[in-house]
Amino acid sequence: MDISRCVRRHPSAGAALAVLAAALTVAACGSSGDSGSSSSTSTAGKAAANANKPVRIAYLSFAVANSYDAPMLAAAQAVAKGNNSSIKVFDANNDPKKQFAQLQTATSSGDYDAIIVQPIFGTGLITGVQDAISAGKKVVNMDQILGKDLSTDQPQVDGLSGNVVFVPTEIGTKLGKLVTQACQEKSLDPCKVGYLFDIKASALDLAIKKSFDEAIAGSPVKVVAQGESFFTPALGLKAAQNMLQAHSDMNLIVGSDQGIEGAVQAIGKKKVVLVGYGGSSTGIQGVAAGKWYGDVAQLPASEGRLAAEAAIKAVRTGAKAGGVNPVADLPAEGVVTKDNADQFTGEWPG
Repeated sequence: MDISRCVRRHPSAGAALAVLAAALTVAACGSSGDSGSSSSTSTAGKAAANANKPVRIAYLSFAVANSYDAPMLAAAQAVAKGNNSSIKVFDANNDPKKQFAQLQTATSSGDYDAIIVQPIFGTGLITGVQDAISAGKKVVNMDQILGKDLSTDQPQVDGLSGNVVFVPTEIGTKLGKLVTQACQEKSLDPCKVGYLFDIKASALDLAIKKSFDEAIAGSPVKVVAQGESFFTPALGLKAAQNMLQAHSDMNLIVGSDQGIEGAVQAIGKKKVVLVGYGGSSTGIQGVAAGKWYGDVAQLPASEGRLAAEAAIKAVRTGAKAGGVNPVADLPAEGVVTKDNADQFTGEWPG
């Protein structure tokens, strides 16, 4: 400390008085500095403590048993474990009413600082998410769109702490272009397509199909049959068999990876081109081997990781992650073909 800046001169006073005054002034100056240092240390201590604050997360899963969802949950759990936080899983098992009730429980219980939602039907959770935010919970949406607009990755609920999603309309557009390309390259004329929905009535499937139809408009591609896989190879097999029985000249099948896995079994040795979406290990391997024509990538494990990171950061700092689309920076916009399959790594088995 520079004492000369704290000591005042007293020319008219005696030496003893001057010394006493100087001592008192220095003491006062020193006391002020110590107080500032103490305050700074206290603030830094609080910031450090908050930076490692345990965060309790309620994780609302679409369906834990789904092979696409399992790696997403595992990645989120790994983030929590490495960041002094915990995750409690609520498994809706494809039941939207059950999921809404689980959201209400997570909001009212007082046991959670943050909630990660993976909506079955996005619009059905909006009011519950709004209630959770009003109750002071940090809510991060993941994987499926939470809102009516399925063409954007931006948050559609005020106060959302993060929105880590893929964009359904983009998948439909990429699928349509990939199918059109396959029909041209394989000289399929006419190109008769069997279209596999996952859940035909869902907003997700309707958005993908609408964009698919727009992408194939004006091309020789014609959808001659439809089926549903319900995200399972077994039902994909049954649906593909029914479509082939009704349209023996069908020469291309398109659908999610799980549905296409079933279609592989249905076609046997028939020359039917396969196009999937999901970017599973099975799908990418199928494309690399030339058994599938192409695939549109998704990254469920990356979604789980990013959603958990966003939830923890929101609780500790109040920061919002905004819209995050994990596939946005993939090669070829996430469209996998035989030429580039070695640039992709599947994040789920299929």
